[in-house]
Amino acid sequence: MQSKKAGAKPAQRVIKKYPNRRLYDTETSSYITLAEVKQLVMQRAAFVVRDAKTGDDLTRSILLQIILEEEAGGTPMFSEQVLASIIRFYGQALQGYMGPYLEKNIQAMTEMQSQMADRAETLTPESWARFMSMQSPLLQNFWGSYAEQSKTALQQLQDQMQKNTEQVLGAFGIKRPN
Repeated sequence: MQSKKAGAKPAQRVIKKYPNRRLYDTETSSYITLAEVKQLVMQRAAFVVRDAKTGDDLTRSILLQIILEEEAGGTPMFSEQVLASIIRFYGQALQGYMGPYLEKNIQAMTEMQSQMADRAETLTPESWARFMSMQSPLLQNFWGSYAEQSKTALQQLQDQMQKNTEQVLGAFGIKRPN
Protein backbone atom coordinates (compact mmCIF):
# COMPACT_ATOMS: atom_id res chain seq x y z
CA MET A 1 0.00 0.00 0.00
CA GLN A 2 1.36 3.40 -1.01
CA SER A 3 1.20 6.37 1.32
CA LYS A 4 -0.30 9.70 0.25
CA LYS A 5 2.02 11.99 -1.65
CA ALA A 6 3.24 15.04 0.21
CA GLY A 7 1.01 18.01 -0.57
CA ALA A 8 -1.81 15.83 -1.90
CA LYS A 9 -5.26 17.34 -1.62
CA PRO A 10 -7.13 16.04 1.44
CA ALA A 11 -10.19 13.90 0.82
CA GLN A 12 -13.43 15.79 0.62
CA ARG A 13 -15.72 15.33 3.59
CA VAL A 14 -19.07 13.83 2.55
CA ILE A 15 -22.31 14.89 4.19
CA LYS A 16 -25.43 12.97 3.26
CA LYS A 17 -28.85 14.63 3.23
CA TYR A 18 -31.73 12.31 3.97
CA PRO A 19 -35.37 12.78 2.92
CA ASN A 20 -36.25 13.74 6.50
CA ARG A 21 -33.99 16.81 5.94
CA ARG A 22 -31.35 15.51 8.34
CA LEU A 23 -27.68 15.87 7.50
CA TYR A 24 -25.30 12.99 8.23
CA ASP A 25 -21.55 13.63 8.44
CA THR A 26 -19.82 10.47 7.20
CA GLU A 27 -16.51 11.56 8.74
CA THR A 28 -17.84 11.74 12.30
CA SER A 29 -20.63 9.17 11.76
CA SER A 30 -23.18 11.51 13.30
CA TYR A 31 -26.04 13.78 12.37
CA ILE A 32 -25.17 17.46 12.16
CA THR A 33 -27.09 20.70 11.98
CA LEU A 34 -26.98 23.46 9.42
CA ALA A 35 -25.08 25.53 12.00
CA GLU A 36 -22.39 22.83 12.08
CA VAL A 37 -22.19 22.88 8.27
CA LYS A 38 -21.72 26.66 8.56
CA GLN A 39 -18.81 25.99 10.94
CA LEU A 40 -17.23 23.74 8.31
CA VAL A 41 -17.50 26.62 5.85
CA MET A 42 -15.96 29.02 8.37
CA GLN A 43 -13.09 26.56 8.91
CA ARG A 44 -12.62 26.30 5.13
CA ALA A 45 -13.12 22.53 5.33
CA ALA A 46 -13.52 20.74 1.99
CA PHE A 47 -16.93 19.06 1.91
CA VAL A 48 -19.73 18.05 -0.38
CA VAL A 49 -23.39 17.48 0.49
CA ARG A 50 -24.98 14.57 -1.37
CA ASP A 51 -28.53 13.33 -1.52
CA ALA A 52 -28.42 10.06 0.42
CA LYS A 53 -30.72 8.30 -2.04
CA THR A 54 -29.64 9.62 -5.46
CA GLY A 55 -26.11 10.82 -4.77
CA ASP A 56 -26.92 14.20 -6.37
CA ASP A 57 -24.70 17.11 -5.28
CA LEU A 58 -26.75 19.37 -2.99
CA THR A 59 -23.86 21.54 -1.75
CA ARG A 60 -25.04 24.76 -3.45
CA SER A 61 -28.55 24.25 -2.10
CA ILE A 62 -27.26 23.83 1.46
CA LEU A 63 -24.97 26.87 1.15
CA LEU A 64 -27.91 28.95 -0.11
CA GLN A 65 -29.96 27.68 2.85
CA ILE A 66 -27.22 28.89 5.23
CA ILE A 67 -27.20 32.30 3.52
CA LEU A 68 -31.00 32.45 3.80
CA GLU A 69 -30.83 31.77 7.55
CA GLU A 70 -28.09 34.36 8.00
CA GLU A 71 -30.11 36.94 6.06
CA ALA A 72 -33.24 36.20 8.11
CA GLY A 73 -31.50 36.63 11.46
CA GLY A 74 -29.59 39.66 12.62
CA THR A 75 -28.40 42.29 10.18
CA PRO A 76 -28.77 41.21 6.55
CA MET A 77 -25.86 41.63 4.16
CA PHE A 78 -28.02 42.15 1.08
CA SER A 79 -30.61 44.89 0.69
CA GLU A 80 -33.87 44.18 -1.10
CA GLN A 81 -32.55 46.21 -4.05
CA VAL A 82 -29.41 44.06 -4.31
CA LEU A 83 -31.42 40.84 -4.12
CA ALA A 84 -33.85 42.12 -6.77
CA SER A 85 -30.92 43.06 -9.01
CA ILE A 86 -29.37 39.61 -8.64
CA ILE A 87 -32.71 38.01 -9.57
CA ARG A 88 -32.96 40.24 -12.63
CA PHE A 89 -29.60 38.95 -13.91
CA TYR A 90 -30.99 35.42 -14.23
CA GLY A 91 -31.94 34.68 -17.82
CA GLN A 92 -30.18 37.80 -19.12
CA ALA A 93 -27.11 37.91 -21.35
CA LEU A 94 -24.91 39.04 -18.45
CA GLN A 95 -25.83 36.10 -16.19
CA GLY A 96 -22.73 34.13 -17.20
CA TYR A 97 -20.48 37.09 -16.45
CA MET A 98 -21.99 38.21 -13.17
CA GLY A 99 -20.95 35.15 -11.14
CA PRO A 100 -17.24 35.41 -12.01
CA TYR A 101 -17.36 39.20 -11.51
CA LEU A 102 -18.85 38.86 -8.02
CA GLU A 103 -16.48 36.00 -7.21
CA LYS A 104 -13.42 38.09 -8.15
CA ASN A 105 -14.67 41.00 -6.05
CA ILE A 106 -15.33 38.82 -3.03
CA GLN A 107 -11.92 37.19 -3.44
CA ALA A 108 -10.26 40.63 -3.59
CA MET A 109 -12.14 41.72 -0.45
CA THR A 110 -11.15 38.49 1.34
CA GLU A 111 -7.49 38.95 0.42
CA MET A 112 -7.50 42.53 1.73
CA GLN A 113 -9.23 41.40 4.92
CA SER A 114 -6.54 38.76 5.38
CA GLN A 115 -3.77 41.33 4.84
CA MET A 116 -5.38 43.63 7.41
CA ALA A 117 -5.62 40.73 9.88
CA ASP A 118 -1.96 39.79 9.30
CA ARG A 119 -0.90 43.37 10.01
CA ALA A 120 -3.08 43.55 13.11
CA GLU A 121 -1.41 40.44 14.63
CA THR A 122 1.97 42.18 14.73
CA LEU A 123 0.69 45.29 16.49
CA THR A 124 2.03 46.23 19.91
CA PRO A 125 0.10 48.73 22.07
CA GLU A 126 2.38 51.50 20.78
CA SER A 127 2.02 50.49 17.15
CA TRP A 128 -1.75 50.13 17.68
CA ALA A 129 -1.88 53.77 18.78
CA ARG A 130 0.06 54.75 15.65
CA PHE A 131 -2.23 52.55 13.56
CA MET A 132 -5.32 54.27 14.97
CA SER A 133 -3.85 57.72 14.29
CA MET A 134 -3.10 56.68 10.68
CA GLN A 135 -6.42 54.88 10.19
CA SER A 136 -7.74 57.29 7.59
CA PRO A 137 -4.79 56.90 5.16
CA LEU A 138 -4.76 53.14 5.72
CA LEU A 139 -8.47 52.84 4.96
CA GLN A 140 -8.03 55.04 1.91
CA ASN A 141 -5.28 52.68 0.73
CA PHE A 142 -7.46 49.65 1.55
CA TRP A 143 -10.46 50.94 -0.40
CA GLY A 144 -8.24 52.26 -3.18
CA SER A 145 -6.74 48.81 -3.62
CA TYR A 146 -10.20 47.22 -3.56
CA ALA A 147 -11.49 49.75 -6.10
CA GLU A 148 -8.52 49.06 -8.38
CA GLN A 149 -9.09 45.29 -8.22
CA SER A 150 -12.80 45.81 -8.82
CA LYS A 151 -12.02 48.07 -11.79
CA THR A 152 -9.69 45.41 -13.22
CA ALA A 153 -12.36 42.71 -12.83
CA LEU A 154 -14.92 44.96 -14.54
CA GLN A 155 -12.48 45.70 -17.38
CA GLN A 156 -11.91 41.95 -17.85
CA LEU A 157 -15.68 41.44 -17.92
CA GLN A 158 -16.07 44.17 -20.56
CA ASP A 159 -13.19 42.79 -22.65
CA GLN A 160 -14.72 39.29 -22.57
CA MET A 161 -18.14 40.64 -23.54
CA GLN A 162 -16.60 42.57 -26.46
CA LYS A 163 -14.71 39.49 -27.62
CA ASN A 164 -17.87 37.35 -27.44
CA THR A 165 -19.88 39.98 -29.31
CA GLU A 166 -17.26 40.13 -32.08
CA GLN A 167 -17.33 36.33 -32.35
CA VAL A 168 -21.14 36.26 -32.62
CA LEU A 169 -21.18 39.08 -35.16
CA GLY A 170 -18.33 37.43 -37.07
CA ALA A 171 -20.38 34.24 -37.30
CA PHE A 172 -22.99 36.28 -39.21
CA GLY A 173 -20.36 37.94 -41.39
CA ILE A 174 -20.71 41.30 -39.62
CA LYS A 175 -17.53 43.14 -38.73
CA ARG A 176 -17.36 45.77 -36.00
CA PRO A 177 -16.66 49.26 -37.37
CA ASN A 178 -13.26 50.66 -36.35
